[in-house]
Amino acid sequence: MNDHITKKAALIIAIISSFVTPFLSSAVNVALPSMARLFQIDAVILSWVATSYLLASVVFLVPFGRLADIHGRKRMLLWGYIVFTISTLGCGLANTVPVLLLFRIIQGFSSAMIFATGMAIVVSAFPPQERGRVLGITVSSVYVGLSAGPFIGGFLTEYLSWRGVFLVNVPLGLIIIFLVLYKLRGEWAEAKGEKFDTIGSLIYGFGIIALIYGLTHLSTFKGLCLIIFGILVMYAFVKWETRVESPVFQLALFKHNRVFAFSNLAALIHYSATSGVSFLLSLYLQHIKALSPQEAGLVLIAQPIVQALFSPLAGILSDKIEPRIVSTLGMAITTLGLLSFVFLTQSTGLPIILSTLLILGFGFALFSSPNMNAVMSSVEKKFFGLASGSTGTMRMFGMVISMGVATLVFNHFIGRVQITPEVYPVFTKSIKIAFLIFTIFCVAGVFASMVRGRVRPLPGPEMVK
Repeated sequence: MNDHITKKAALIIAIISSFVTPFLSSAVNVALPSMARLFQIDAVILSWVATSYLLASVVFLVPFGRLADIHGRKRMLLWGYIVFTISTLGCGLANTVPVLLLFRIIQGFSSAMIFATGMAIVVSAFPPQERGRVLGITVSSVYVGLSAGPFIGGFLTEYLSWRGVFLVNVPLGLIIIFLVLYKLRGEWAEAKGEKFDTIGSLIYGFGIIALIYGLTHLSTFKGLCLIIFGILVMYAFVKWETRVESPVFQLALFKHNRVFAFSNLAALIHYSATSGVSFLLSLYLQHIKALSPQEAGLVLIAQPIVQALFSPLAGILSDKIEPRIVSTLGMAITTLGLLSFVFLTQSTGLPIILSTLLILGFGFALFSSPNMNAVMSSVEKKFFGLASGSTGTMRMFGMVISMGVATLVFNHFIGRVQITPEVYPVFTKSIKIAFLIFTIFCVAGVFASMVRGRVRPLPGPEMVK
């Protein structure tokens, strides 16, 4: 196998893969108001168009990361894109809300296969001294997708309806399937022959579903009961994983690997604090500021453009400077950006919104790729799929928490009504409270990022053998 060709192919596929799914997610956010008008659904049901996808992703990321380590990351990536392409077509053709939500769940299921393997393949193909650079490039492509999503999504929604947002991704999926089949050589399965923990995966899935669903209904007694049930199930999961011979998740990584544990915690907090920003601002810009979907997309594009520009630089810095330092600085800058949105009003000017999005983008860029570099550099090769799935889980779980906060705030202040001019004052108040909660999250994230410890040099106890 030609290592040079393999490295190049792995990076190209990872770049394209990292572009497609965030592009779709950000484009869907812009299309949400159009879906609400067509299906006549309220803000709470509307949020589930985004949340159902994220929930399915977070449930399957860890199991698929483990399966990829055992059976091969290339194989998992290929099947992920086959299912993703089919479900994306289904979303574009859906004519009822239940059908749309069903295909969004299948999309999330397939995205878990992709997220659990893409980063792991890149890290497997490149030596440690080049990881920060290639992870920075890969993460940058994520933000290019996020940048293109609002603009192209707004254009498609305005001129072809929201269905075009999904259908345009079908040929992209087919292209990636071709590249994986014919251009990516070799396979990576360092844990080949080890058993897969099916029971542990089921316990984990039930626990995550209960926690997330309970979070979105926290204002009700049912929601509180689900959260308590979810905590009990996750406790049972931890007990099971400590006894089973081949666990789906190596809890020792969290117990004995400080860098791994706190880097994942920092990722969870960061995404919990930032993922709801585009959802809230998309609604704010189209309702309060009366912008079209395309115009709203042009405003929202500011943040991911900055992220795309600075992520490669942040990745290179994390090869030379402790990732902890770069990531913590990024988290602190993100906190300042979120704090600015706490003072958002109906009369806030677009220049202020744009400048705040630029601050958020810069902070996000400094945090993301160095944090990923810290996670992947803290484990052995046999755990690359698991580590990739773990960080993906933190990202997706954080996204669900962020959407859960937004849903909870809407439930409490607005109720299950459509967003009309009569509720604009309380709608704006809801957004400000959500941003206040996000800011508090991020303050905690600064401390989690600071105490993670050093990646270089890596002492013996830091690496789980």
